Amino acid sequence: MLVLVINSGSSSLKYQVRDVAAGTVLTDGLIEKIGMGNGGGGDGEIEGPRDHAEALEQVDAAIHAELGDRELGAVGHRVVHGGERFAEPVLVDNEITRAIERLNPLAPLHNPANVLGIRAITRKWPKMPQVAVFDTAFHRTLPEHAWRYAVPDELYTNHGIRRYGFHGTSNEYVARRSAALLDLPVEEFDGVIAHLGNGASVTAIRGGRSVDTSMGFTPLEGLVMGTRSGDLDPSILVFLGRAGWSPEDIDTMLNRESGLKGLAGNNDMRSVVEASESGDDKATMALAVASYRLAKYIGGYHVAVGGARALVFTAGIGENSHQFRTQVADRLGALGIELDGGLNRGRSKEPRVISTPSSAIPVLVVPTDEERAIAEATAAVVSSSR
Repeated sequence: MLVLVINSGSSSLKYQVRDVAAGTVLTDGLIEKIGMGNGGGGDGEIEGPRDHAEALEQVDAAIHAELGDRELGAVGHRVVHGGERFAEPVLVDNEITRAIERLNPLAPLHNPANVLGIRAITRKWPKMPQVAVFDTAFHRTLPEHAWRYAVPDELYTNHGIRRYGFHGTSNEYVARRSAALLDLPVEEFDGVIAHLGNGASVTAIRGGRSVDTSMGFTPLEGLVMGTRSGDLDPSILVFLGRAGWSPEDIDTMLNRESGLKGLAGNNDMRSVVEASESGDDKATMALAVASYRLAKYIGGYHVAVGGARALVFTAGIGENSHQFRTQVADRLGALGIELDGGLNRGRSKEPRVISTPSSAIPVLVVPTDEERAIAEATAAVVSSSR
């Protein structure tokens, strides 16, 4: 089956066509600045579309030019927030689309754009099977003591305020690949997965299932990220509100001006590492704060899974920054973790072990592939519905 994977943003549309049976990528691309004038393309230059429907016309033209008369079998959408309703990928219909739309307040930067992508496909190819694959779904196995906030119950019952977790599609894929690397059934995999990119989270996996994760009600909670603060004292927000900051001011500060950018002036990990190695004290402190925060979570999640059988790094920073992996591992001596310097500095697109044979816990680098996971989930849902 050929599956078109769509990752729709408010002003962008990332796409990839995969042959699920062969496990290959046939074509991909990115359309940017939707509704903002001229944009750019992935496989070629593409003029900026007026809306997502026009962007989809350009995707269709690019796919047809690349694949000729080969027909798509389904479309899989990455949807960030599935709330409490969606615990697995689902076949999209009008009711499902409206249900996703009702979750917009829980992910105002993401779900509205995801719905735009779904509606654009529905208008262009009304008979095309579409599947929604949710970032939150993998974390629906969190026990209540992990997802509850210690606030009045009415905030949960009336407003759905609880911990949901994100990066679930990536975590599920990486857990399976990690278990295979260790020659374990995924049902026996107990580990800690650090998904480190501009957005970053860490997840505790026990028996192949998520039992805790650092992101919460929104993707803001948890680790120090590129522009997000991660954990902080909520009273700071009350203090700032009383000092005249608007909710919009606070939201912008926490989500777009904090994290590495707030500490070091730059949200790109490579630039922060380079600045630190050149003697920049702010960059050095930013790395210390970020690695310390992550190490604390890893230690806690080692307990949560009853003793991790692996620590796994994935996503852009996790896969590529040997310097940051070293800083984190250096804080985990109490767990008996020991990296092999040569293996850690190596590069590979394949899953690999980067710890020494004497390390009490193996440390892995496992490249993630969310598009592949979405395509495989989409094909499975469509096949089972026939």
